[in-house]
Amino acid sequence: MSDAQFTILAADDELSIHRLVQAALDGRGYNLVEAHNGDEALEKALLDRPDMVILDVMMPGLNGWELTRYFRSKPEFKEMGILILTGIGESLNDMTSPLYGADAHLDKPFELDDLVSKVEEVVALVRSRQADSEETAEA
Repeated sequence: MSDAQFTILAADDELSIHRLVQAALDGRGYNLVEAHNGDEALEKALLDRPDMVILDVMMPGLNGWELTRYFRSKPEFKEMGILILTGIGESLNDMTSPLYGADAHLDKPFELDDLVSKVEEVVALVRSRQADSEETAEA
């Protein structure tokens, strides 16, 4: 699968975060979809079936942890990558993100290079899951 086919849904209620995500990922060949609250993120995820989501924890409607728990409970999203972005504090993020099933997390504020690194880390994980799933389907 090429990066041009790799869809990332970014959900955050802060326009500045959307601009940062877009700046960090622009020119890298990803198809970037935006949502501005949790309910919109769920709707777009159900319609677009992104390969990865970048979720803010604290946003109107469903929060990032609720969305993560939902996605991890559904077989159709088992390969999807989940990156949590939040300003709640590193120690709390370290404890809670893995509990809900996130693949990685990044604390706000963040550097663009750190975001790119986390995205690439999760993309690699998703590609590995997709390859494993294809091998299982062929067997």
